[in-house]
Amino acid sequence: MDFDLVVRNGTVVTASDIWEGCDIGVKDGTIIAVGPRLPAKPGVEEIDAEGAFVTPGGVDCHVHLSQVYEAGVDNIDKSVATDGLIPDRENYVADTYDTGTRSAVAGGTTTVVTFASQFKKDESIIPVIEDYHKLAKDQSYCDYAFHVIITNPTETIVEKEFPRMVDEYGITSVKLYMTYKPMRLRDYQILDVMYSARKLGITTMVHAENTDIIDWMTEHLEKKLMTHPHHHGTSRPPIVEAEATNRVISLAELMDTPILLVHISSAHATKHIREAQTRLLPIYGETCPQYLFLLADAMRKGDFEGAKCVCSPPLREDKADQDAIWAGIKNGTFTIVSSDHAPNKFNHPNGKQRGLQHGNLPYGKFRYIPNGLPGVETRVPLLFSGGVLSGRISPQKFVEVTSTNAAKLYGLKKKGAIGPGFDADIVIWYPQESFQPFNLTNEMLHHAIDYTPFEGLEFKNWPRYTIIRGKVVFSHGEVVGKMGYGQFIRRGKSLLPGPRDIWLSEWRP
Repeated sequence: MDFDLVVRNGTVVTASDIWEGCDIGVKDGTIIAVGPRLPAKPGVEEIDAEGAFVTPGGVDCHVHLSQVYEAGVDNIDKSVATDGLIPDRENYVADTYDTGTRSAVAGGTTTVVTFASQFKKDESIIPVIEDYHKLAKDQSYCDYAFHVIITNPTETIVEKEFPRMVDEYGITSVKLYMTYKPMRLRDYQILDVMYSARKLGITTMVHAENTDIIDWMTEHLEKKLMTHPHHHGTSRPPIVEAEATNRVISLAELMDTPILLVHISSAHATKHIREAQTRLLPIYGETCPQYLFLLADAMRKGDFEGAKCVCSPPLREDKADQDAIWAGIKNGTFTIVSSDHAPNKFNHPNGKQRGLQHGNLPYGKFRYIPNGLPGVETRVPLLFSGGVLSGRISPQKFVEVTSTNAAKLYGLKKKGAIGPGFDADIVIWYPQESFQPFNLTNEMLHHAIDYTPFEGLEFKNWPRYTIIRGKVVFSHGEVVGKMGYGQFIRRGKSLLPGPRDIWLSEWRP
């Protein structure tokens, strides 16, 4: 058979099956055959998997790269950012497309969906999309696509520009915030977005936290000088997430439109999602590795080290929340596990150190600490090592939540599976019997950030090869792919269930 590449003797895993002693034949970047002992012409490149697991490339659909907001700048005027572009890449405190996607391929992720972020005063999202195309062009090691963060949903944007976003740019998802002053929307505005999203088949992602509770709690904690990094969690108890989750599910049911609740962290919010799904509503859930492997004690470390683990929603105090998240993965409540890679350097005045620049307190003020953790490189290995190899989840479930479901949810039709016609995005792991477990240090990672929240965790395996469209881009600990190899992916509509045409009143959209 006419192949460019053959992966031999793998234990191939899909979201439904495991095949031992299996080969994968690739031609022109596409998988064209899967089966035992595939015949190939002499001279074809071959990789012997040596019986190790072979899985689809990771699809991480919650990755923040080259974003000013994640650099810790609140209420920024767009002119400060040179028409939306990062003004000073040398001193930027987060990951750009080159460093972030380099990190992604080193951890077995072959496609990322990143965010084009609208500024509050923007009257159009079209220049926003164009700006992020400029930022990403020729910079990415892996394939990429965009979501658009909507902070100012004017009538023109939702009625006229959303159709252009879908048809001209191939962007079929938006993200909404119910918290953060520069970005949050009122319920009325959320309904406006959902109304248009339903018509166009757009997937609506929602960061669900009750902003008024957070603001009230923060002000009262500051009066008591309770401003240490771990009090970020005090200001956001699980009910903050649960109330907003229940509220936005109600809005989605009213509008009969699918939504994805992102980075769910607690048992209470998980229960709301599960109950909605039991009623057959098209409600989807996402969680992240930090809620599976870390607890709130990580924010209590001395010397302001706890700031490294400040994210929203926060790490939870109770292990029961962590257990509920694992259960939600196993029982299907969580459709995907994403990284929410929102990195900020620790030792930088505009990074996590911003929390020390207010109030002359030795432990700073948590409200000024930029939210977010680095994790695009560790997501897939964490779920494989701490999920599959620990016996918490099956190999098939691992593939489902790290790759296949993300591709289906976001209309990445050629991604997320090993089968004829799919892009040859493949991860080959080490044979388990020959792998030497190690404890992670930040120096081992490929991002531009000066820490990892998973420092010291033991990894029982790691990707040996990462292959994107038939080309090896990571091999035995080294990134061998070239910056700019990654392509922009135009997306279609979600392949998962959508509107049901079941209504709560006589009103119809």
